[in-house]
This record gives sequence, C-alpha cells and structure tokens, in this order.
Amino acid sequence: MTTIEKKGAVPAAPGLLSEAYRTVWRWHFYAGLLVLPFLMLMALTGGIYLFKGEIDGLAYRDLSHVEARSQTASPDRWIAAAEAGTGGKVTNLLVPARPDQAVRLTVTLPDGAKRTAFVDPHDARLIGTTPFGGVMETVKRLHSLILLGKWANAIVEIVAGWAIILVATGLFMWWPRGRSVGVTTIKATDATRRPFWRDLHAVTGLYAGAIIVFLALTGMPWSAVWGDQVMGYLKDHGLGRPRPPAASPAFEHAEHMNAPVGVGWTMEGMVMPTPDAMGPARLSAVVATADAQGLPRPYTVSIPTDPALAWTAARVVERVEDNRILYIDATTGAVRADVRYDQFGLGAKAYEWGIGVHQGTQYGWINRYLMLAGCIAIWILGLSALVMWWKRRPKGHLAAPVAPPGPRAKVAVLAIVLPLAILYPLTGLSLIVAVVLDRLVLALTRPHAIVS
Repeated sequence: MTTIEKKGAVPAAPGLLSEAYRTVWRWHFYAGLLVLPFLMLMALTGGIYLFKGEIDGLAYRDLSHVEARSQTASPDRWIAAAEAGTGGKVTNLLVPARPDQAVRLTVTLPDGAKRTAFVDPHDARLIGTTPFGGVMETVKRLHSLILLGKWANAIVEIVAGWAIILVATGLFMWWPRGRSVGVTTIKATDATRRPFWRDLHAVTGLYAGAIIVFLALTGMPWSAVWGDQVMGYLKDHGLGRPRPPAASPAFEHAEHMNAPVGVGWTMEGMVMPTPDAMGPARLSAVVATADAQGLPRPYTVSIPTDPALAWTAARVVERVEDNRILYIDATTGAVRADVRYDQFGLGAKAYEWGIGVHQGTQYGWINRYLMLAGCIAIWILGLSALVMWWKRRPKGHLAAPVAPPGPRAKVAVLAIVLPLAILYPLTGLSLIVAVVLDRLVLALTRPHAIVS
C-alpha cells in the first residue's frame, strides 16, 4: 500500500480536511525540526533548576555550613573579610536564615570577573570562594541561552512561540476525524515498531500539552524583545511597579552594576536616590534596619556603586505574595521605601505569579513536580518524534510530509500560527524565514511517497 498519510494513522476524510491535515502535519514537522534541540536543552536545564536549593546545598555544604553560635560579628566585617580575601568589591550578599549557615557575598574582581565568597557570620572568617553562582548559575545561564552569547537570548522567544505552535498543530492532528475519540492510551505494545512511538508521542502531547504551553508563555519574561516590551507597557500604564512614597524621590532605572538583585522582575533594575545621605554607608545599619522592620531572613542586600543611592534588602521568597523590598539609607538606616506585593499593579502581579509557578515555588512540592513532568514530557516528545522520523524516512531524504497543492489547505496553519506571529515578533520573523525555506525545499525537491 502506498500512501502519503502518516504511517499507522487512520486516514483523514478526503478533500479539504485531508489537505489541511497534511499541511498542518508538515508545519508540525518543521516546528519540531527548528526548536526541539533548544526546547530539550531548556527542559533539561529547567528540570535541574527546579532543585536549585538541594543541589546548591550538596555542592557547597563544606563552604556554607558553619558552627552555630549565639554571638554574631558586625556585618561590616563580613564585607571586609570577603574583600580582603579576594581583592574585589562586594556588590551584594545573602543574609542567612539559620545560625549554622554562612553568609554568601558576590564579589566583583578588578578584571570584572565575579566570585562568590562564603564568610562565617559569627567571627567574620572567610571560609572560601567559588566561581560566581556556582554550578546552578551555569545551569541558569544555559537555560536562558545566555551562555551561548547575548544574541542567543533572542532564541528564547522564538522557541517559546514555536513550542506553542507544536502543541496547537499536534492537537489539530490528534483531534478525531470520523473516529469516536482520539488516541488517549498507548495501544501499541511493540516498542520496535512505529505505532508504539506514535501512540506514546500522541498521549504524552495530549496530557502534557497544557503544561508545555504554560511553560512557554511564562518563560517569555526571559525573552529579549517581548519581555522588555511587555514590562515597559505595564509600567507606562500603571499596571506594574508601585509608586514611591510621597516623601521619597522617584524610582530610577539603573545600569547593570547599580541594579539590585533578588527584587523580582517587577522591580528589577530600579534604584532610589538618597540625596541627603551623609556619612559612611554601613552594612550594619542596613541589616539592623531590615531586622527591626521585621524582614524575614533569608534576604539579599544589594550595594550600589553610586553612594547617592539607597541600598536594598529583599526577602527571598517562594510565594510571590510574600515579596517585600526595603530601600534603606545606608548612612542613617532610614527606610526610604517599603515595597510589597499588594502595591504591584495587576499586570505585575500576573507577571510575578507566572514566574513563580514557572520556577516551581508558588504552590509547594506539587507545583515543582508538575513543572518537572512538563520538562520530562518535552524529552519524551522529542525522542519519540526522532524515532518516528527515523523509522519512516526514505533513505537520503529529509522526509518532510508532502505539502498538498492549492492555497485552501493553508488556512488551518495560518489560523494557528498567525496570531502567535503577531503576538511574538521574533517568532513572526522566524516564521517568514521558515516559509521561504519551505518554498526552496518545494522548488528543489519533489514529493516522495511513503511505502507502508
């Protein structure tokens, strides 16, 4: 039997529906070809990052664990120890929650490189240093693709958009056409044959599709174009950052070296001037104020390079509702602003909530393992797609599904991809490139029948 339908699948009804199916199948193939390597890398690193705390604890146990004592050294000595031992300048630090944990300080060296210093909070002894952020910083940079170069961060938006296209086109192909129901269980049992992998692919996509779409949508804040544009819109229309207290100067956007850390996406890069600050800035004043204001530990303290700016103390949270950021005059200990989650605009709240769920912290262990299931599903989908392609490909050919003639069949694809191309500009540009390449493939090759 010779057919151009998906091997092992029930043939679709003749006419427009069959043409639409083949067109959608072709674009499903190309979407996977374009983004699966990146999507699988992001799923792997994202799944690892869900266990950041546990991995960090194991990797740096000898550096982060100290003997618990009642006496604590002055926080200013923590900075002095880290700077004396590394020859750099401390830019931020993590004040630990427990007395048996070391203080972690980020140090910028004279050549611009960064290190993480571990200091005993009780006697201000430098325990040791590691490369900045350690192993989980590398995982994080791989996940955002920054490790491949700043240009690669733009791929995040493209991958996320095409991931949604993959799910939408897959659902279109799964949807029953003349059958009582689509595939909902793995019926084929022979793992050496293609029907098993087809069923595994379809069932995994059916049950995990919503999670994958959610991960793609909530991963957009990391994108180079869409993320910046949306956050700018939220801020300009009163849907994002809170306004500063009436008696305080307005927030300003800082350059990277001055930007606070640990303050979430809503307040990222925002600093507050302290024009009347006098005297030396002291970490001890900031820590004393944060503790007196009831800011729960652990919290991060960011030290601006400009002495006219307030220091920030930001609570390390799992639930976005617990966000709290103090802007403190480090010379006097006065609180310039106390920013909490309920002061965020509606758009910023949604933004922060999406990121919290994406990172698996918002709803405890069930949130973490649901996101992990999505990451595993992406790998199952990718590997099963590779096996199916390998089993059905004609030797020496790419084996892309044959495009039917005529423009009518393309309506289904346009209905799926056009809204995404408009919503996500970089995905739209990549779609244009894909269309051009598809035209070239059609011009240089002729359809090959699949013998089943």
